[in-house]
Amino acid sequence: MDYCHLLPLGAVLAAAAFVSAQSAPALKDAYKSDFYIGVAIGDTQIGGEDQRGDALIDSQFNSISPENALKWEEVHPQPDKYDFRMADQYVAFGEQHHMFIVGHTLIWERQVPAWVFHDAKGNLLGRDALLARMRDHIDTVVGRYKGRIQSWDVVNEALNEDGTLRPSLWFKIIGPDYIEKAFQYAHEADPAAQLTYNDYNLENPAKCKGAVALVKKLQAEGIPINAVGIQGHLRLDSPTPEQEDAAISAFAALGVKVAITELDIDVLPSAGYGPTADVSLRVRQDPKLNPYVNGLPDSVQQQLADRYAAFFRVFLKHRGALSRVTFWGVTDADSWLNDWPVKGRTSYPLLFDRSGQPKPAFQGILRVASEK
Repeated sequence: MDYCHLLPLGAVLAAAAFVSAQSAPALKDAYKSDFYIGVAIGDTQIGGEDQRGDALIDSQFNSISPENALKWEEVHPQPDKYDFRMADQYVAFGEQHHMFIVGHTLIWERQVPAWVFHDAKGNLLGRDALLARMRDHIDTVVGRYKGRIQSWDVVNEALNEDGTLRPSLWFKIIGPDYIEKAFQYAHEADPAAQLTYNDYNLENPAKCKGAVALVKKLQAEGIPINAVGIQGHLRLDSPTPEQEDAAISAFAALGVKVAITELDIDVLPSAGYGPTADVSLRVRQDPKLNPYVNGLPDSVQQQLADRYAAFFRVFLKHRGALSRVTFWGVTDADSWLNDWPVKGRTSYPLLFDRSGQPKPAFQGILRVASEK
C-alpha cells in the first residue's frame, strides 16, 4: 500500500530528499584527505525545521558556518543584553554532527547595532570606549565557545577594492590598528582557535596585494593570524581559475592557511555592478535580470558544472594550503543571491536544487575528486 498520500507534502519531500542525500556519494568523503567541505547554515536548519536541509548537511558536509547566528546584531543587540539562543543551538548542532565549527563574524561594519559606536546621547564614542566595547564583545562571545568553535572570522571585509582600508566606523574611531586589536583580543579569549581575516574579491590583484600587506603587518607585530578567507562569490565569467590560483598562492606564501569561506557561482545576468559582494548594494527589479524563473536551461547547468570543476581543480592543486572549502548555503532556495542585489530573483548558484537534489555541478565536483 502507498502511504505517501497520507503524509503532508512537506514531509514527503523531506523524506525523499533524505533518501537522496543518503544515497548520493558524499563530498566530505571524496575530499576527506584534502580539506574540510563546509556549508553555511541558517536558523531553520539550526533549529531543525528544515529536515531536508539537515539531511544534506549531515550526509555531505563536515564543517559549518553560521549565516547570521553569531553576527553582532544577533548575539549582542543591546548594550546590556546578549542573546545566545540561536548561537548555542548552532554550536550544539555542529557538535552533534561532529563538524569543524566556524564562528562568523566578530568585527564587521555591517549588521552591527548603531549603539555600538555611540554613547547614550548619540555622540560617536572615542577610541578607548570603542576598544572597550570591542574587547567586551570578543571576550564574551569567543570565551563562551572556547574550545568548541575551532575557527573565527575575526575581521570581515575591511578592504576597499584598491587594497586600502575601508573608512568604517571601526577605522574612523579607533584607527587602522582596530584590526590588530580584534585579533589580539580573539587570541586572548581562545588561544587555540584558528583566527582568520575574511574578504570577498581577493582574486582582484590590487585587493589581494592589500590583504597580503595586512597579513604581513600583523605577522611583523607578532599578532596571531592563522588564515585568510577568500570568500569565493564567483560568476560564470569572472574571476578566472588562474586568478584564484594566484590569490591562494600569494597567501600560502606567507605561511598562513587559506580557506574558501563563502563559495557560490552566480549564473544570473550582471545587474551592472563590478565584482563585489557588498550586501548594501541594491538594484531595481527588471525581468531581464531574472531570466530563469521556470528553471535553469541545461546549457547553463553545464556551464555551472564546468565552472565548479575548474575551481575545484585549483583547490586540489593547493590542498596542502587549504583548510576548508565552504559553500554559502545548502540549496538554491537558501542562497542569499535570490535577493541580492535584486530582490526576488530566482538564483541557481549552489550544488543542490530547490528540492534538495544534486545538480550536474555536484557530479562535476565528485569527478574532479576521482581525478586525484
